[in-house]
Formats: sequence, structure tokens, C-alpha cells
Amino acid sequence: MPSRDDHPNPIFPVFLTVFIDLIGFSILIPVFPLLINPGSPFKITPDGWTPREGLIMLGFLQAVYPLCTFVAAPILGQLSDRFGRRPVLAFSIFGTAIGYAVFAMGISAKLIPLLFIGRAIDGITGGNIAVAQAAIGDISNDTNRAKNFGMLGAAFGLGFIIGPYIGGRLSAPGRSFYGLFTTPSWFSATTPFWFAGGLCLFNVGLVLVRLPETIKHKDPDKRIQLATAVDNVVKGFKSDRLRVPLVSSFLFNGGFTFFTTFFGVYLARKFGFTQDNTGDYFALVGLFIAIAQALVVPRVARIKLDFEVLRFAYFGLAVAMACYFLAGQKWQLYAIIPLFTLFNGLAMANQTSLISRSALPGRQGEAMGISSSVMNIAQVPASILVGFITGSFTSNTPLVVACTCIAAAGLVFVWRFRATYVAASPPASAHAPVVECDHLQ
Repeated sequence: MPSRDDHPNPIFPVFLTVFIDLIGFSILIPVFPLLINPGSPFKITPDGWTPREGLIMLGFLQAVYPLCTFVAAPILGQLSDRFGRRPVLAFSIFGTAIGYAVFAMGISAKLIPLLFIGRAIDGITGGNIAVAQAAIGDISNDTNRAKNFGMLGAAFGLGFIIGPYIGGRLSAPGRSFYGLFTTPSWFSATTPFWFAGGLCLFNVGLVLVRLPETIKHKDPDKRIQLATAVDNVVKGFKSDRLRVPLVSSFLFNGGFTFFTTFFGVYLARKFGFTQDNTGDYFALVGLFIAIAQALVVPRVARIKLDFEVLRFAYFGLAVAMACYFLAGQKWQLYAIIPLFTLFNGLAMANQTSLISRSALPGRQGEAMGISSSVMNIAQVPASILVGFITGSFTSNTPLVVACTCIAAAGLVFVWRFRATYVAASPPASAHAPVVECDHLQ
């Protein structure tokens, strides 16, 4: 039997899996406003619906993906232990392609139920990131673990940069591309999803051809626990070690979801952003977040512990988001990006680091799975509430709620967190790439 090191390197197919998953998450940001904006050629809501009713539908549609991922991610992880990483990855990626196709057909046919079905399929199979991470864990050792998971971190960042960008560009027909060429007239709100679906099919082939089975000992008798996600959340909030970081994480992710779910619509209605403008804006946000995590976070980590950073990062992010209230022109929106992404990057990285360090020795994987479940479930009520609390497209209410939630995360953390269970100084891996800790394995 060949040794682990003799296997073909699975990094590229796994990298592509994570990359496509993040594209699927972020590709919707510039497209969503097109589905409900009055006058949009791709509007799918009935003409008799009010703007508020369109936002309510949009919130429920946004909530489907994290809800299904919350339930499915730990189940896919268990299935990969039982049947192997390779078949579960191939099956789930193919399911994601089907989800994209169903969503595109829903837009073309203006059938709202198809949109929900497509997002549900994508969410159920989108939990494959957990399996992808497990595959990398299978073939990693102490000498290459940081490098391998760093590659997955790069896939996360690159996916969030490119997803909004292609979502905006591929959905804009007849639009000049920096004067180099004009997008074809047949581009529509469905084009990004057919494109992403094609990437998924390519990835399925790559997994089947290039990805070896990385798990050495399958567990064919493993019993699948369907309620693992719920058990994770309950276990996390009962833990003295994890309770405060997880509560802060829940509030942080809920507040950030208020922002991402609503902000594309807000840009379109208040500032006249087209879908390609929105895609460019969020791609720039993703790029600055990547820069913050790559350049700023490691430098801050040399002088501040993770919990020390969180004591000001949450508040800094809330203040940065509040600056959007002051923006009255487009250039001001862009001027806010560096401040916003700086504190967002610090909060994300150090939140993950602290949860990892707060876990019992040898239980970091379990703690990260619990963290992933909390992050996913936090997005569900936040997405749904956006429509209900927004009276019009230009209402600032979701911004108020987003700022309040993130400031509340900071207040809970400052008030309740005690560094009882974490070392006086973080281990060298404490600020490892966020991707290693984002999903249950």
C-alpha cells in the first residue's frame, strides 16, 4: 500500500471545490437586486408586489442556503467518514451544479418556488467544504499542514473576490468591459449560474480523475447522526469555555448578514448601482479583506492576543459600518472600504483563533465544527428579518440593526469574556488561515 506521501497531490481539486463554493455564496450579491428591483428586465416578483414584499421574499431566499448548510454539513462529513472523501465530494459538487441550474431556470421562468429549490439543493450539497477540509487534513502532516490549509484560505478569499465580480459582469448584457470589449447581448441574470454550474461539472471530473481517496480507514458501520448540527449548537452554548466567544460570533455573523443581504439592494436603489457596479464593489471589499488578513492580522498578532484584539475589533467594525450613514456620494462608499475591511478582517481571524484556543486540548476540530454551525444558523433569522424591518429600498434600518448586532457582540465580549481557558500567549498556529476552522469535519 502506498504511503500517504505517495498519493497524487489533491490540493488543486480540493482548492477548486472551496473556490466554487465561495463563488456560489457570493455570486448572488449583485444578482439579487435584479430579481426584485422595479424596472429590472430580470425581475421575477409579481408586478403587484410592494418593494417591502420583494425584500421579504429576498430575505427568505437568502436564508435557505445557510439553513440547509447548517443541517447538511455535519452529515456530509459523517458520510465521508463512512464512504470516503472522494465519492461524497463528487456527489455533492454535482448536486451544487444541479442547484445552480434549477436556480437559473427559476429566473428564466419567473418561478419563485424554483429559486428556493435551487438554493436548497445548493445549500445541502454546499456543505462539502467540510469534506474538502477533511481530505486536506488526511494528507497533511506537521510540516505542510499550514501550507495546505493556507491554500484553502486563499481559495476562500479568491472565491469571495471573483464571485461578486463575475456575478455582476456575466449578468450585464451590452456593457463595456473597461473599453476592451462589450458583453454579449444574451448575457442575463441566469448567465452567472450556468457559468458556475459548468465549473462544478469540470470540478466533478477533476475530483474523479485526479483526487485519490485520502481517508485510509473508512468506517462502514458509522452511524449517521442527523441532529448533529443542533447538538453542536447546544453543546457549544453550554460550554464554559466556548459560550462567550460563540455568543459574540452569533451576534457578529447575524449583524454581518443584515449588511450583506440588504446592501446590494441599498446600493442599487439609493446610489444607482448597476449589477456590475455592485459586483465590482463587493469584489473590492473581498480584496481588501484578503489584504487585511494576509498583511495586517499577522502583524497585530505579534503584539496583541486574539481576545485583546476582539475587545476593540467588534466596536471598530460597528463604527465603520455606521460610516455608511454619512455616505451621500459614490466615492464616499469606496473611501469606507479600507476601514470597514480592516476591522472585519481582524474580527474574523481573531474570533476563529480564540474559539480554537478555548477548546480542550485535542478537541479543536470539534470546537470549529460547533463554531461553523453557530455561524450558519446566525445567518438564518438575520436574513429573514431584513425584509420585515425594511419599509422601503432606501431605508437605513438594516444598517442600524447590523451596527447594533456587531456592537452588541463587542459588549458581550468585553463584559463576559475572561481569559481563564486560554494560554497567556497564543501558539504559533493560533492565527492559521480561517478556512481551517470554518466548517465541521
